[in-house]
Amino acid sequence: MGKFDAYRIDLKGMAADSCHYDFALDDQFFADVEGQDVQKGHVNVSLNVKKTGSSYELNFQTEGVVRVLCDRCLDEMELPVKTSDCMSVKFGDGYSEEENVITVSFEEGAINVAWLIYEFIALAIPIKHVHPDGMCNEEMSRKLHEHLCEETATFSEDVYPAFPEEEHGGKGDGNETCDPRWNELKKLLDNN
Repeated sequence: MGKFDAYRIDLKGMAADSCHYDFALDDQFFADVEGQDVQKGHVNVSLNVKKTGSSYELNFQTEGVVRVLCDRCLDEMELPVKTSDCMSVKFGDGYSEEENVITVSFEEGAINVAWLIYEFIALAIPIKHVHPDGMCNEEMSRKLHEHLCEETATFSEDVYPAFPEEEHGGKGDGNETCDPRWNELKKLLDNN
């Protein structure tokens, strides 16, 4: 038995016009999928399959918690995921995907939804994921603080160091002045 056999939906063999499936995803599911976005989690998926003429409508309700790496401290963190997704499946000569329509061969007569479920979960994760304030790894936060400048809203000489005058045709007396190009960029930033 393959690791994703439980996610195979036999469309051609459906006894009724609609069927319901429940999947409980755990760390093993995410390890088997080998996706880059999520490696751990506990997610429940409810799938309703309804035959509508010559196609099938698949409605996924997904809810649970996934573990991802914090963008700030790189420690694992939990993120809640909740999503509703719909796909249409029809029979054709071979397998193809177009937007929300998947075509499977009539001979196969089935679709494996494991990768679809994973994609729905991955797309439900925000682009930026960080711990709430004060929950990041303290040592990493301390190191980040050492390397970040205090004033991030403006260009400062801490972030963009001044250049010696001799690089700009000055006398080269050792005093550092700011490159005039930074002043022009500061004006653009202040206008936003």
